[in-house]
Amino acid sequence: MFYVHAFATHQSSDHLMPTTSNTQWRAVTIVNEMGMHARSAAKVAEVAQEAGDNVWLEFGGEQVDAKQILDILMLGAAKGDEVIIRIEKAADVEVLNRIAALIDDGFGE
Repeated sequence: MFYVHAFATHQSSDHLMPTTSNTQWRAVTIVNEMGMHARSAAKVAEVAQEAGDNVWLEFGGEQVDAKQILDILMLGAAKGDEVIIRIEKAADVEVLNRIAALIDDGFGE
């Protein structure tokens, strides 16, 4: 399980980091061989759609809606790339944790 650290400093990508009182983010590394492909993007979008507010994925200077499969695919994140998952409401922290766990687990592949 992942926990919110309200006043942590960014020392590693293993910590969930708040950027405002509501916005929180976590950096994770893509570990599966095929990177972020259609099946994995669909899994992320399915979980993100459970959020009450926006969920974003960021990579390579781009930010996309994590609820949209095509948007996720446009990032082109490959194995070894670090992506940031960002939520806008603290109430969606479970969604953030589940997306991070999916990515950390290589999408179960």
